[in-house]
Amino acid sequence: MSIRHALAATAAAGTLAVIAAAPAQAAEYSSALKVKGVQYDAPGSDSNRCSGGNTKNEYLTIKNYSRTATVNLKGYVVKDAVGNKFTFTASHKLEPGDYVKLRGGRGTDSDAGNVVYRQNCNFIWNNDKDTVYLLKPTGARADVHSYTKRADDADGNGYINYHG
Repeated sequence: MSIRHALAATAAAGTLAVIAAAPAQAAEYSSALKVKGVQYDAPGSDSNRCSGGNTKNEYLTIKNYSRTATVNLKGYVVKDAVGNKFTFTASHKLEPGDYVKLRGGRGTDSDAGNVVYRQNCNFIWNNDKDTVYLLKPTGARADVHSYTKRADDADGNGYINYHG
């Protein structure tokens, strides 16, 4: 092998190594259901008391972005970076364009009111940074978003919008 060919091969291998080492871009998952937004920092002082606390003001909005398919949330899982999770155990159908707010705290789920309660008074989302996972009943990812308060919440209101 000539020196010129050896240098070209070495340069090409170096380029491939640099390409392989580049960080992967966020994947866009092929799912009708996506995280529309998250109120990760409930307004006011955090209090996870079931009576008088503000965990109901922390919520995740999940929207059906399909134009034609109705999707049942039963079996879908929402979790954070450290594994705190909520599984939709009851049937809750989202028509095309419909959404549901998954709220903390205790309450009565309502299809008409587009709300499901986690029946848990502990906060799930961290106020500084976290990752929101929406998993299909099969365990496959439907949508995933990471946030940091500093980088993703320019107005400081504790809410981040992901999909319009």
